[in-house]
Amino acid sequence: MEIKSQIKAIVWKVVKEVNDNVAVDEDIIILESMKMEIPVTSEISGTIKSIEVNEGDEIDEGQVVAIVE
Repeated sequence: MEIKSQIKAIVWKVVKEVNDNVAVDEDIIILESMKMEIPVTSEISGTIKSIEVNEGDEIDEGQVVAIVE
């Protein structure tokens, strides 16, 4: 499943790594926008297959940030 950004923001922190297990609503990435931290969470339980962004990247709303299977 593709995990997408809800907003245009900067990737502040990548919390999980490839092959990490995640649960529903567990943080994968933390975004920063207008001095606020916004978590991007997993919609399913599974394993992270890829992280599509790096810390410091500017990303758009709807951009894929991770893949969880």
